Amino acid sequence: MILTILILLPIVGGLLAWFLSRWGDLLPRWVSLLTVGADLILAVDLWQQHPSGVGLSSNTAWLLEVNQEWIPQFGIQFHLAVDGLSLLLVLLTSFLGFLSVLVSWNEIKERIGFFHFNLLWILAGIIGVFLAIDLFLFYFFWEMMLIPMYFLISIWGHERRVYAAVKFFIFTQASGLLMLLAILGLYFIHGKNTDVYTFDYTQLLGTYIPPATATWLMLGFLVAFLVKLPAVPFHNWLPDAHTEAPTAGSVILAGLLLKTGAYGLLRFVLPLFPEAAKSFAPIAMPLAVVGILYGAVVAFAQSDLKRMVAYTSVSHMGFVLLGVFAWNELALQGVVMQMICHGISTGALFILVGALQERIHTRDIGLMGGLWAKVPRMASVALLFAMASLGLPGLGNFIAEILVLMGSYRVSLSMTSLATVGLVAATIYSLWMFQRAFHGPKLKEWTLPDLGKREMLVMGVLIITIVWLGLYPQPVLNTARVPLQSVQGFVVK
Repeated sequence: MILTILILLPIVGGLLAWFLSRWGDLLPRWVSLLTVGADLILAVDLWQQHPSGVGLSSNTAWLLEVNQEWIPQFGIQFHLAVDGLSLLLVLLTSFLGFLSVLVSWNEIKERIGFFHFNLLWILAGIIGVFLAIDLFLFYFFWEMMLIPMYFLISIWGHERRVYAAVKFFIFTQASGLLMLLAILGLYFIHGKNTDVYTFDYTQLLGTYIPPATATWLMLGFLVAFLVKLPAVPFHNWLPDAHTEAPTAGSVILAGLLLKTGAYGLLRFVLPLFPEAAKSFAPIAMPLAVVGILYGAVVAFAQSDLKRMVAYTSVSHMGFVLLGVFAWNELALQGVVMQMICHGISTGALFILVGALQERIHTRDIGLMGGLWAKVPRMASVALLFAMASLGLPGLGNFIAEILVLMGSYRVSLSMTSLATVGLVAATIYSLWMFQRAFHGPKLKEWTLPDLGKREMLVMGVLIITIVWLGLYPQPVLNTARVPLQSVQGFVVK
C-alpha cells in the first residue's frame, strides 16, 4: 500500500492543516512539514530497497504495483505503479515539497491553513501523475494539480496574480482537454481492435493505430506536455505564473510541474506512438533549440529578477525536449538528470529571489547593486547556483547538459552545435544577473538581514544535493537506466 499512502498522506494532511488552522498559525505549518517529511522518508526507503531501479522479480517492469478495479464497466482501474524513473521523480517531489513548506514558513501570513491545503494537494496530484498507469487516473491527477495551483497564485501571489492565475489555468486546461480527446481516441481504437475497452497503459502499449490517426493522437498528448514543459511557442503562461506566484509556488512550478510534462513525453508519447514520435523528431529538435536560444536571449533582456529566472527555465527545459527526441540512452539519461538538477538549481534561485524580495520589496535588478557587503551568505549561495545554472563542471547541471549534447550529437550535429550556443548564452545571463544584483555601484543604501538559520538550512541541503549530483551522479543513472532502456527500445522495434 506504500504507493497509495504516498498520495493519501498529502491529501489527508492538507485537509487536517486546513481544519487545524482555526487554533493557530503554527499547527498547519507543522502538519504540512510532518506530512511531506513522512512522504520523503517513504520515498527514500523505497529507493534504498531498489537502488538499481530493478525489482526482486524480473517478470515485471514495476518495482511496486497496485491494481484494483475502479469503474470496471468502462475499463477504468485504480492502477498505480513505480519504476526507477517515477521513483526518482517522486523523490524529487517530496524533497522539494518539504523545502517549499520551510521557505513559506514566514512568507505566508494570511489564510495559512488554506495555503497549506492547496500546497499539499498539488503535491498529491503531482505524485499521482508520476504513479498512475491507468490513463483515466493519470488525467484525473493531471487536472487535480491545476485547481490548487490556480488558488496558490491567485490568492497569495503578487501584483498581477489574478491575471497570471487565469492565464495559467487557460493554457493548461485547454491543452489538457486535447490530451483527454487523445486518450479517448486511443481507448476506442484499442477497443475496436481487441473488443477490450480499457485505459490501462500496459494493455494500450502496442495498439495498432493507422499512421495518420497515430499522428493526431500523439499531437494531443504532445501539446499538453509541451505546454507544461514548457516549449516555445507554448511557454507564454510561464513567466507570468512564476513572477506572480509566492515563493513556494514558484519552487513547485519550476521544480515539479514542468517535470510532469517531461515525464509525459518519456512515459506516454514515445512508448504509445513510437512511429509518430519518430516522424515528429525533425520538428521537435529544432523546436528544442529555438527554446534553448530564445529563453536565454529573453532572460538576458529582463529587468525583473524573478521573471529572468523564469525565462531561464524555458531555456533549460529545451535541453529536455532535445534529449527526448534524440532518443538514445545517453540523451535520455541526460534528460532525467536535467529534470532533477533543474528542479534543484532553479528552485534554489527562486527561493533566493523570494528572500531578497521579502527584504527589499523589489525584484527590479536596476535598483539593486552592491549587496554582497550587506548579505554575504545570500550572495555566496546565489553565486553557486548561478554557476550551476550556467553548467559549471562539478555541479549537477553540467552532467545533465553534457549527456544530452553527447546523445543529440549522434543524431544531429547541427542541432547540437546550436544548442551548445545556449550554454554560452547561459554563462552570459547568469554572470550578468549576479553582477547586477550583488556587485556594481550601490544605487541605494539597503539595510537588510542576511539569510537566517532556517533559510541557510534549506540552502545547505540544496547545495549538498547539487554538488553530490555533479560529482557522483551514478546512483541516479543506475536507478533510471532500466526504464530508459525500455523507452529507447520502442524506437528499435
